[in-house]
Amino acid sequence: MELGKRIVFIGDSITEWGRYEDSEGIGTGYVRLLHDYLRVSAPEKNFEIFNKGVGGDRIIDMKQRWQQDVTDLTPDVVSISIGINDVWRQLDHPGMEQVSPEVFDATYRQLLDQVKSCQLILMEPTVIEENLQSEGNQLLKKYVEIVNQLANEYQAVLVPTHRAFVQYLAKNSRYELTTDGVHMNSAGNMLMAKTWIEAVEKRTE
Repeated sequence: MELGKRIVFIGDSITEWGRYEDSEGIGTGYVRLLHDYLRVSAPEKNFEIFNKGVGGDRIIDMKQRWQQDVTDLTPDVVSISIGINDVWRQLDHPGMEQVSPEVFDATYRQLLDQVKSCQLILMEPTVIEENLQSEGNQLLKKYVEIVNQLANEYQAVLVPTHRAFVQYLAKNSRYELTTDGVHMNSAGNMLMAKTWIEAVEKRTE
């Protein structure tokens, strides 16, 4: 499988990260690292890369803009990173209507069904606090499992970003990957980009 030319990255603030302040609309997060890596690794392919991350989005919010931000762009590749806010809102806004694992699964399927002809890349949601025993990370496990199941069913590339963060945190290096337990610093963005590259290149060899 050769990676298609027109790539849409969609997700929440972790994907958005600085895109509105960037003249290229790419931002300063993991999407920037992947953009630059792809552009310099294969300049002849002239990749077209779109960052469609929106801060605060849960999967139900992403669904509302899916047509405009994904299908209308006629992408060859769709890379999705979603799930953190679906869990985080359960902790910081428990009174609002929540996205249960069942709703997350059903909504994700609806979106994937609309882009089945594309190359699909599904990124596991990362972490909520850099503490493996945090309530957020415990709740997140079900959502990570759903992404794994969907990647298998839809023959998508699975980017094991949650697993990569868990493995990193288990080694207790004490070098932080986030600014607040969720949003990435430069090291966290590097780990996300590295994990994406390894997973995609393994499938595209």
